[in-house]
Amino acid sequence: MLDWTAEAALHSGVIDRAVLSTDDQEIAEAGCALGLDVPFLRPADLAGDSALMLGVMQHCLAELRRAGEAIEAIVLLQPTSPFRRAHHVRESVAKFRETQAHTLVSVVSVPHRFVPEGQMRENDGLLSPYFGGGIGRTTRQEKERLFARNGPAVLIVRSSVLDAGLLYGETIVGYEMDELSSLDVDTPEELRLADHLLRTGYVR
Repeated sequence: MLDWTAEAALHSGVIDRAVLSTDDQEIAEAGCALGLDVPFLRPADLAGDSALMLGVMQHCLAELRRAGEAIEAIVLLQPTSPFRRAHHVRESVAKFRETQAHTLVSVVSVPHRFVPEGQMRENDGLLSPYFGGGIGRTTRQEKERLFARNGPAVLIVRSSVLDAGLLYGETIVGYEMDELSSLDVDTPEELRLADHLLRTGYVR
């Protein structure tokens, strides 16, 4: 998955420097072999399951600044999104620049059956509409179109927003991706699905 991510970053044509943040020397060496820069190792307290991405990005920003670099924004590409490609990165950066947003996040459209109007709650074994009212009174076309972050596969944050201790600034724009490209590998089942899609040629 690191290979896919390195390819997306390096072939996008819009990333000034593709930096790998990791605490693992073996992963660092693999990243270097793929053409990524590894100018530092991430501290252990930012590498565990409870580590927040905000801290990881702030650490990266601080390390790059310490080396004298002026950073406009950081583009986060997590390896758990193997089907995010170079054109997704390129289009995201173009939209980020065009809109002058503080943050851009990649999203996927929420299926209509999962929007709030379609949800139900259970009380004493009986179901009732989550928001009250009647079920089935809203057609699919009438339901509000909602979006969910898809990993996110792409997250672009201005340095000033990170300096303020945030990932999401005052203005946030979304970059919509299709459901397949949005696959986020967090479980063994999702890894098997991604492997199957690649082996069968369904995703290239």
